[in-house]
Amino acid sequence: MLALHTSDWHLGRALHGQRLGDAQASFVDHLVSVVRAESVDVVLVSGDVHDRALPPVDAMKLFDEALGRLRDAGAAVVVISGNHDAPARLGDKAGLLDPRVTIRTDPARVADPVILEDGHGPVAIYALPYLEPAAVRDLLPAPDGPERPAVEDPGAQHPETHLEGLRPASHEAVLRRAMAAVTADRRRRGGRSIVLAHAWVTGGTASDSEREIGLGGVGNVPAGLFEGITYTALGHLHRPQSISRGLRYSGSPLPYSFSEAGDTKSSWLVELDATGLGWVEAIPVPVYRRLTTLRGRLEDLLTNERYAAAEADFVAVTLTDAERPTDAMTTVQRRFPHALHLDFAPDRPARGAERTYAELVHSLGDQQIAEAFVEHVRTAPHGGEQQLLADALTAARRDEDQLGDPSGSDLPDRSDRADRPGRPGREAA
Repeated sequence: MLALHTSDWHLGRALHGQRLGDAQASFVDHLVSVVRAESVDVVLVSGDVHDRALPPVDAMKLFDEALGRLRDAGAAVVVISGNHDAPARLGDKAGLLDPRVTIRTDPARVADPVILEDGHGPVAIYALPYLEPAAVRDLLPAPDGPERPAVEDPGAQHPETHLEGLRPASHEAVLRRAMAAVTADRRRRGGRSIVLAHAWVTGGTASDSEREIGLGGVGNVPAGLFEGITYTALGHLHRPQSISRGLRYSGSPLPYSFSEAGDTKSSWLVELDATGLGWVEAIPVPVYRRLTTLRGRLEDLLTNERYAAAEADFVAVTLTDAERPTDAMTTVQRRFPHALHLDFAPDRPARGAERTYAELVHSLGDQQIAEAFVEHVRTAPHGGEQQLLADALTAARRDEDQLGDPSGSDLPDRSDRADRPGRPGREAA
């Protein structure tokens, strides 16, 4: 049996405001072509089909089209909901679908496998949607034996995990219970098995584009939970990676942050033979548009031929000019029309980078503070700008004197400002 493992489509997602619908449609075209070329038996989609609970209409339409095209190409399809999906919305048509297409969002059915047959017998596919701890604990199948409590003696250790207890309502606790039900069913059936799960397995490498499942490691689960499964198709982390030979993340089909600019996006083509896991092959996803990060002075970026290869890319730029250029993004986009993000980091030491704000302004006059701020965000004031700042400060003091303190006398006496070093006197008004 040949399975194609993919996940984290995030249909409807944008990259720094740039909509990615065309790129995602191109990925669906690629997926269908792989199914046809390789005679794939089942496509596994391990969660985060959509990017948010209320996806745009075009994203929902693309998903519906993808299911129909994959089915028509000859593959069964098994889909689970991820932490970005709204389970009720993703699974609202599950009962009306062609029997070759299965969408699982119900925690109560984690131990109710999809059974597919090949020349070597049945393969049980267990589809575990993302399990939000607080929401699913009472929905999961009851364990066959005594249930281990979610809150345990902090000193207790369990030889199967070597973890010091479980946190209340942790992702590990609910996934452990779900996998206990899966294991019980698998032992009754025997044979080969596949699990789809949406989780952060300890040892996996994240990028900048995933949403945290938990804080401080609460969302992490040990790889040992999936022991005995022929192949586990994981979703959630966006970089393709192998935790072990039969425990893998396919990653997202597109880069969704510039931290993924160097990643090779792919799906896993997985063969299950008569004895279990045969081989696994990475199937690269064609690059719709590369992501590139550039750093340098504006003039150099606009004229140097070494940047020519990036002109068609999605680009993030860091400008190092001593002075912040006017209309920098518009200017950058003259050469790089798909530039999406711009930072300013001048190649000069930050003034007083190791000092607190109070230390920086101690004994400085208002004029000096204002000029230092202008220098920080752009460059030192020049021409008539110092006079403009002085006039603005003078006007502000005049207004302050005319209004007075509305509360009467709660504010400290400021009449000695003219005597402080570095501060212009009131006489200037």
